[in-house]
Amino acid sequence: MPTVAVLNTAGQQVSELQLSDKIFGAPVRLDLMHQVVLQYLAARRAGTHKVKNRAAVSGGGRKPWRQKGTGRARQGSIRAPQWKGGGVVFGPTPRSYAFSVPKKVRRLALYSALSSKVAEGKIIVLDELQLNQPKTKEMVSVLKNLNVGKALIVDGEKKEPIYLSSRNIPGVKYMEAAGINVYELLRHDHLVLTKDAVAKVEEVFA
Repeated sequence: MPTVAVLNTAGQQVSELQLSDKIFGAPVRLDLMHQVVLQYLAARRAGTHKVKNRAAVSGGGRKPWRQKGTGRARQGSIRAPQWKGGGVVFGPTPRSYAFSVPKKVRRLALYSALSSKVAEGKIIVLDELQLNQPKTKEMVSVLKNLNVGKALIVDGEKKEPIYLSSRNIPGVKYMEAAGINVYELLRHDHLVLTKDAVAKVEEVFA
């Protein structure tokens, strides 16, 4: 089982913690992580793109000239696709880009992402993370003590003072353990977990 040091907010070691081998010591599957990140990004797409086809363009209800006898090519509408100002053929229409990935694949991808942070030594466990009031300067000081820059901070439950203190720091994101995902884990260099968050992750995702 992987063992990590437990630090306080001053960056000093206070104890050690054994992590679940199933979650934090799993084989790193790059293919599964790639698949889940693609799904995450696809689901975020708005898909609100839309063009007007010949039915949606205003005008063009009258035949521009008679069918025969003019010497010109036959035309039925000035809003046909070959005309300037005409409709667009096969253009994008509103749609969802979301696709599903099996639950087991999502779970294994999450294990892989967490295990990769442990293997790279990019995981930090805190005994607790408390702020009496929102103060960005204090949060910056804590991160400096831990020697991390671009970091994902995960807590057992969302604490408003910490959320407000961290949301304005570039490259830092704060979230609760139940919402942890592969995309955010890979997007940040370091993973900072509280002991409560570790327990929550092991309870929810075991």
